Amino acid sequence: MGTEDENTGGTAKSNTLELTVRPLEQGDFFAWYELFAGYAEFYNTPLVDERAMRAWAWLHGDKSAVRGLVAVDASGAVLGLAHVQEFERLLENDRGLLLEDLFVAPQHRGKGVATAVINHLKDEARDRGFGVIRWITAEDNETARRLYDSVAEKTDWVTYEFKLG
Repeated sequence: MGTEDENTGGTAKSNTLELTVRPLEQGDFFAWYELFAGYAEFYNTPLVDERAMRAWAWLHGDKSAVRGLVAVDASGAVLGLAHVQEFERLLENDRGLLLEDLFVAPQHRGKGVATAVINHLKDEARDRGFGVIRWITAEDNETARRLYDSVAEKTDWVTYEFKLG
């Protein structure tokens, strides 16, 4: 997709980093927590320990719909995270991936980390016969939107939500 990354299986080479995107593991907790806290701060959502621990439990639960991925460099350092879940598309009679969260450590932005995660998800979705990968972002998240505009098509759909609490 004409970006700085060349995806080769689970490993992507960018101009400055060699990256691997892999499932989140128990030993990733502290690195994940730091990134998740940064993600929460970016969206002005206080991250209390109870909320973080529940999210961590969901990511590792047998019956959880959501799962985590991390992008790591050659030394194993976690540079970014993604949370994804599968969904059914009844009209299309297929399945899709919903990219719930994508966050890269500020010092590693612009180095192909987010693109490597998206490319990993594209490969996975194709391999599994899925029809789409979908995500949303804030209207004012201009940096992320520049990347997203280069790798995907902005849809005409409008998002609504009804808050229950």
